[in-house]
Amino acid sequence: MENNNTSKHQYFYAVGLSYKKADAEIRGKFSLDGVAKTRLLEQAKNEGIESLIVTSTCNRTEIYGFAEHPFQLIKLICENSQGSVESFQKVGFVYKNQEAISHLFRVGTGLDSQILGDFEIIAQIKSSFSQSKGLGLANAFLERLVNAVIQASKKIKTDTEISSGATSVSFAAVQYIIKNVEDIGNKNILLFGTGKIGRNTCENLVKHTKNEHITLINRTKEKAEKLAGKLNLIVKDYSELHLELQKADVVVVATGAQNPTIDKAILNLKKPLLILDLSIPKNAHENVEELDGVTLIHMDYLSQLTDETLENRKKHIPAAEAIIEEIKEEFITWTKGRKFAPTINALKAKLNAIKASELDFQSKKISNFNEEQAEIISNRIIHKITTHFANHLKDDNTMVDESIEWIEKVFKIGATAK
Repeated sequence: MENNNTSKHQYFYAVGLSYKKADAEIRGKFSLDGVAKTRLLEQAKNEGIESLIVTSTCNRTEIYGFAEHPFQLIKLICENSQGSVESFQKVGFVYKNQEAISHLFRVGTGLDSQILGDFEIIAQIKSSFSQSKGLGLANAFLERLVNAVIQASKKIKTDTEISSGATSVSFAAVQYIIKNVEDIGNKNILLFGTGKIGRNTCENLVKHTKNEHITLINRTKEKAEKLAGKLNLIVKDYSELHLELQKADVVVVATGAQNPTIDKAILNLKKPLLILDLSIPKNAHENVEELDGVTLIHMDYLSQLTDETLENRKKHIPAAEAIIEEIKEEFITWTKGRKFAPTINALKAKLNAIKASELDFQSKKISNFNEEQAEIISNRIIHKITTHFANHLKDDNTMVDESIEWIEKVFKIGATAK
């Protein structure tokens, strides 16, 4: 799909990597924090890329945008993360035009999520688009596409039960704790990190375990205190982390640190400890498993849990896909119309110029020439001709580029995209 707003040779791409082929360690290397995302967008602008959005979550890092070659976008990811081109070639993907559009629809509607029906990604897409638009990096095509994906996401969430049971990584973590820790209501639970996943996990812990012994620690204490105030929980300083680890029966790690914050050196345990690491990159060093009594569970394992909720959600995939196809078709129709509209407008202008010249000639040649009636008839003929051409270009079997070229050649017109 050519980008009518930029070069004729730029195409729409989706490039990136996800949990499907990249494990947590690799995804961690390609992850982009807020600073890296801003840097990437500014670099793209400096390199002449005029429209793109970038998303980076614990499960995926992806760019959707226009480029002459997908390597331009792959290079942006690699140069702003710790990932390499060689690694990307092993686990990354590249989709072009229609495939790229379809991929964004599936991602934004939760069909491509690690846990089916998880709609958290659509908020990321909205935020990413807003950031790109603020930097002047979102053309009309991308804005219309993102809005179509948001529309599909809302309709699927409303009209199907694909998100019933509200399963997410945070909910899966709580399910694991409940199933594997006896008398969980009376155990000491430590939550380290109060970002989005940490907050969701904390709320699910309070709701489903009825535990009153949950302690929160965050590098920024104010954030932990804000969450604790809502849920009536305990907050400790970051400096007390090593002490609280010794007291805990269960530790949930959900920080955004780039390097492990918990390893065996700071653990001095006198009882069994379950550690659930929900961080990307991993924040609990694998060497903790060398200690007796320590069980380490990473989010990749939690995401693979298949329970009745996920099985039930699969039944609603066909309905969700039908909604996507309907809204995607509307978008494709819009893109086709947008592509040939300048040619139809140029054709209409050419025919109107011919009409004006001919009416002027006939008015001088024919006595009592009724110019008003001739104007009405001519306008109707022009309308019918241009409508025929437009319907031809809308037809799914039409080779649009070739037809546009033919029309412009025959009528000697040059269309300029708006």
